[in-house]
Amino acid sequence: MMMVSDDCLVECNIDDDSDEDEGGEEQMNTPPPPPPEFASKAPTLAPRPPTPVPRPLTPPPKTPTPSTASPTPTPTCPVSRDPYGINQHLKVEVSDVLAEPATPRSIDIVWLYSVVGFERARFWTYRCLSLLLAVPFAFLCGVFLAVLACLHVWFVVPCIQLSNTFLPCLRSLCLCTVNVFIAPFCSSLALCCSQIAVTLSNKDWHPLRDKEAV
Repeated sequence: MMMVSDDCLVECNIDDDSDEDEGGEEQMNTPPPPPPEFASKAPTLAPRPPTPVPRPLTPPPKTPTPSTASPTPTPTCPVSRDPYGINQHLKVEVSDVLAEPATPRSIDIVWLYSVVGFERARFWTYRCLSLLLAVPFAFLCGVFLAVLACLHVWFVVPCIQLSNTFLPCLRSLCLCTVNVFIAPFCSSLALCCSQIAVTLSNKDWHPLRDKEAV
């Protein structure tokens, strides 16, 4: 242990009286300076109180916004492959072909397998034939429609438009020809033929009847 000599000790007068001044402020005694032996040493600092860490401010609770997505998914409708109903006559069901009267009845399992066989045969046969023929037939239909559209655009419609343009001229020319040449000739011929008269009498019928009787 380190012993401290008496020379280092300093006497300090402690005033126990706590008198207040007129303004109400307390008088505080200033401590004496430290001895020279301890002057070179750095004064020990009193430990600072820990700085309070600011607590994060909790944001106010947000009001729940209604979700735009529908809770239940809407079912998607299948795409119609016949929107204009041009093949309504091909909707053939089993009841349109197979029907069994009430009195002569077959076994239930025979009727069930007959219906299943009919449906499966129709279904898979159509699928196989469409697998083989659908693409070539669709290609031919597309080529045919393309040729028809080309002829309609570049030949039929221009011919009709040109005829509508030149037909009034031809019509006027034909009317002039008829009024100048054909109409006077037909009028004169009609006047010549209008003077012809044909008369019949009963005497002429008797020789005809005799000939028919013979």
